[in-house]
Amino acid sequence: MSAGIVFHLLAALAYAVLAVTLWRPLSGSSEEVSAGHVRRVCLAGAIVLHGIGLKTSIMLPTSLHLGWALALSAAVWLGMLVFWVQSLLMRIDGLLLILLPACAVVTAMAALFPGGHHVAHAASDWLRIHLLIAFTAYGLITVAALQAMLMTALDRHLHRPVEPAGTGSMLARALESMPPLLVQEVLLFRLIGTGFIVLTLTVITGAMVSLAFTNELVPMDHKTVFTLLSWFIFGGLLIGRYTRGWRGRIALRWTLVGFAFLLLAYTGSRFVLDVILQRG
Repeated sequence: MSAGIVFHLLAALAYAVLAVTLWRPLSGSSEEVSAGHVRRVCLAGAIVLHGIGLKTSIMLPTSLHLGWALALSAAVWLGMLVFWVQSLLMRIDGLLLILLPACAVVTAMAALFPGGHHVAHAASDWLRIHLLIAFTAYGLITVAALQAMLMTALDRHLHRPVEPAGTGSMLARALESMPPLLVQEVLLFRLIGTGFIVLTLTVITGAMVSLAFTNELVPMDHKTVFTLLSWFIFGGLLIGRYTRGWRGRIALRWTLVGFAFLLLAYTGSRFVLDVILQRG
């Protein structure tokens, strides 16, 4: 068993234990979710374990190793780093109720499906920079997508008839413990705005790498097409936000559409090749 698999399993266990400690109080009458100092330290430890697992899995001595599960794991890891920083500025502990289970599942998948392929031209500094920027963009937009899913669930919950205090389901109490929708909307567009900037850098550095290795500025493969579609969607969403005041369900739907295209740009295609077709 490789070190990368071991560290991913340890990270999955840490995320799962933290998730249980947050969800358990909701099985009673508690409606408040607070990470607290101890959980924050433990979460930092889980993020460190996750990062070590990625480093040992992806950065081999003479090459780079990538697969669909590792790409998804890297995106979620970077997203958790973003959450960690944002949690120091805003009270968003309730978001851990969805982030921690998602991280546990993704890290477990990275351990169960460690296969992938070796990246050509791995010694190129430009390629490494491009991959780092791309994974950062994926991480930011992955967290934005999870945020959009959570806001959609919360919006539907708020439009249901009011239940007497203490009689709601565990899921209802979890949703009631979330930050207000307006606070979450500010965080969502902050993530989308930053993600769009980094995604723009991804497109630019990708074009430079492609030009250097293939003499094509914009190769018309599935990765480029889906990445550009995602870039146009998020760009259009930001323009609509600041010119027409787009918000609410319109913003949530287009965020999920943009994320779906970005997911298909790499992770989806590698899943088909590595798992369904069993090709490297």
